[in-house]
Amino acid sequence: MEVRAVGKYIRGSSQKARLVIDLIRGKPVGNARATLMHLNKRAAHPIRKVLDSAIANAKDRSPQLDVDDLVVSKAYVDGGPTKGRRRVRPAPMGRAYREIRRSSHITICVSDQAAEPNKEV
Repeated sequence: MEVRAVGKYIRGSSQKARLVIDLIRGKPVGNARATLMHLNKRAAHPIRKVLDSAIANAKDRSPQLDVDDLVVSKAYVDGGPTKGRRRVRPAPMGRAYREIRRSSHITICVSDQAAEPNKEV
């Protein structure tokens, strides 16, 4: 069984959030949560909240499911909208630089290990 959770319009660059997502993809949810708790990145907190939401969705769908059996099967970050989030920053000699404030959409899918095929080579 695969369950997903989506966090939309998260403030921050999707490129920087992908660095954090790459660390938890394929890990058991306990290890993924521990990694996110001790990671010193701004994107770690919203990603942890989306991961907790995915775990809660899995519990809600199947109450007898053991949380320790869940694995982060898919995790990816897409870019969010930037329209209307452009700002002007003062620059030297009377100039102005354009600043684009980025946002991202975070998607995390968790599944139980029993459903995963055996990937031994």
